[in-house]
Amino acid sequence: MARPSFFQSPLISQLQTQLEAQIKDQLGQRVRAMTGATGDARDFLQPAGDPGLFGPDSAAWQVHAHFVAMMTGGLSSLMLQALHPRALAAVWDHSSFRTQLQARLGRTALFVATTTYGGTAAALQTIERVNRIHAHIRGTLPDGTPYVANDPQLIRWVHLGETTSFLRAYQDLSLQPLRTDRQNLYFAEMAQIGERLGATDLPQTRHQALMQLQAFRPELRVDERTRETIALIEHYPCAPLDRPLVSLIVRAAFQMLPDWALEMLGRERSCPLEQAAVRTALQGMGASLAWAFADTGVAARARQRMDPTFTAAGSSPGT
Repeated sequence: MARPSFFQSPLISQLQTQLEAQIKDQLGQRVRAMTGATGDARDFLQPAGDPGLFGPDSAAWQVHAHFVAMMTGGLSSLMLQALHPRALAAVWDHSSFRTQLQARLGRTALFVATTTYGGTAAALQTIERVNRIHAHIRGTLPDGTPYVANDPQLIRWVHLGETTSFLRAYQDLSLQPLRTDRQNLYFAEMAQIGERLGATDLPQTRHQALMQLQAFRPELRVDERTRETIALIEHYPCAPLDRPLVSLIVRAAFQMLPDWALEMLGRERSCPLEQAAVRTALQGMGASLAWAFADTGVAARARQRMDPTFTAAGSSPGT
């Protein structure tokens, strides 16, 4: 009988496993540092068998599992939100996003993760917590125009910006883009969250979402607050080690914007060659992070909650 080669020995296999674990752990630390994520994915293991608001076959579970697309779409949606003076004022006056952008992104990521992958009770409690916060946020614009955070129109604007940006980024950066029917399902599913937050007349299809987003254009403008917010996103704070990836994500976030939004911001769409290069690089990073979080990411933990025998070989980090 032939002896096993050195590279097939149990020692080498053990060393390889340890090395993979170290690489995955380091990537996880980089992701948490980059996004300001604070949650523990193990929280999503309970309650066993609870599908939450959507369940593992939903479009939301598929889209929100792609970390690179979610970060890209998240920054792009912040750019869009900055174009609405009342929506921007609500976060400008009542949050520390200008000095703690990562923390703001981390809170948003935790909200999305919990409402998507958490058990039913956790998802509903998270939505109710946000509603209580919104109920106390009010103020006036520099020109005296009043605003309240729980205005159904403002919530609809934020909802449209997030959902269209998340899906656009997923379609561009995922290796498994959604078919048209699954894209429409995504908007129908996410409407359930928006409605629980107080929005009305939410889109049920991708076409409706894009039309509703464009209908807000008369209310939008670019002022000094907008420009400061865009500059903050453009110079997203991160460790030097993360700067190359973050720079690519920020460039992609601009390219996710509609043509009219780019025009308002005085930006030009990059050439097709540059777009393709950025997209290819981020697709590769997305695949690497899918490997790193295959068993320990939020989406993987949620699937394990539904089926303890599940092996998430193709999963990605939710947050």
